[in-house]
Amino acid sequence: MHTSVLLNESLEYLNLKEDSIIVDCTLGYGGHSSNILKKIPKGFLYAFDQDKEAITEAQKKLEEVGLNFEIINTNFKNIKEEVLKRTKKVDGILFDLGVSSPQLDNAERGFSFHKDAPLDMRMNQDDKLSAYDVVNTYSYEQLIDIFYKYGEEKHSGSIARAIIKYRENKQIETTLELAEIIKNSVPEKYRRQGHPARKVFQAIRIEVNNELEVFKVALEAALSLIQTGGRVCVITFHSLEDRICKQMFNEVSSVPKELQKLPIIPEEYKPKFKVIANVSPSKTEILKNPRARSARLRVIERG
Repeated sequence: MHTSVLLNESLEYLNLKEDSIIVDCTLGYGGHSSNILKKIPKGFLYAFDQDKEAITEAQKKLEEVGLNFEIINTNFKNIKEEVLKRTKKVDGILFDLGVSSPQLDNAERGFSFHKDAPLDMRMNQDDKLSAYDVVNTYSYEQLIDIFYKYGEEKHSGSIARAIIKYRENKQIETTLELAEIIKNSVPEKYRRQGHPARKVFQAIRIEVNNELEVFKVALEAALSLIQTGGRVCVITFHSLEDRICKQMFNEVSSVPKELQKLPIIPEEYKPKFKVIANVSPSKTEILKNPRARSARLRVIERG
């Protein structure tokens, strides 16, 4: 069962009207989308997802609410060209960058370090690169780089070394096999602070799906699509995504540094956007859904 994070806050900040045209870049299992659809009976929802399994489930859920939607089966990096084929008017865009619970809970997908499964982690199962390829073919330097850059893992060196050493005898094939190698390569004290595989699994998932680059491209496109008065809402789950979002929002909502001291800012340099909100889940939500604890919602509006 997937519980949508920051659901009420997202619906509120999207500023939905009954005829709003909304884009949900991360349909998943339809939690946010189905609730958006309830509020836009005369509007339309375009929802993106590359996971065919999620689309099948979400389709049923949305049809119970209404038929004023279209699911677009592609990576959200293609948002601009796909949306412009269909409409020029976009009132709200939502990104929920969390991995959905069914993906984590379905052992076969290989996202979880708690369940044994083949190393996979592909959001789009037609993609070629999988977690198996990363773990078994990347060099020591490449592994350190992604563990540190995408997982902010301070024991990247010793974990990468342990993986390379293990590979001398056999390929690493399953999630629990990898989790065990990671656990045995870090100090006992570090293990007590939480499962040591968490950051490494996050890093591998980001690498496999090229998540940060794809998000940058999609967020830039979203800002260019939204019309005056429209809002872009982004729910992130780790500091890397949040940093990208914060920097981009700050950039488009600020006067360029070199012009800030001018008594009158020329019209063409005035920011076209204003930051509306930066929200974390309530204690109640975190108690009900511990996966929400690292979430953050940032909202920006085109002025």
